Amino acid sequence: MAEHVAHVERKRVYVTIWIVLLCFTALTTGVAYIDLGSNWNTVVALAIAVCKASLVVLFFMHVRNVSERMVRVVIVTAIFTLTVLIVISFSDFATRKLIPPPPGLRQASHIVVHHLGEEQ
Repeated sequence: MAEHVAHVERKRVYVTIWIVLLCFTALTTGVAYIDLGSNWNTVVALAIAVCKASLVVLFFMHVRNVSERMVRVVIVTAIFTLTVLIVISFSDFATRKLIPPPPGLRQASHIVVHHLGEEQ
């Protein structure tokens, strides 16, 4: 039976990753104040978030020292979960117009629109 040897990181590595994460956080905050047009602010913020999450997973969760088989299991599980969430969200979106809203809801929305001074 093979022995499992724990991999020990130096404190310097953790401090460096922490500083990089702080820099990414500052970058995210800075980009939020810049208008990149259209939806590019969201794209840039998500790209930075993916980089930060990757660093956390690789170093703080020690995934870079785990067997490839375990990484595959986690990736397949994550993709399956994401697929389920997308299918559920799409089915909700696709079926919203099939059932009309209750009459009371229509009347309440009419009152709000009328109160704002807009006409239908």
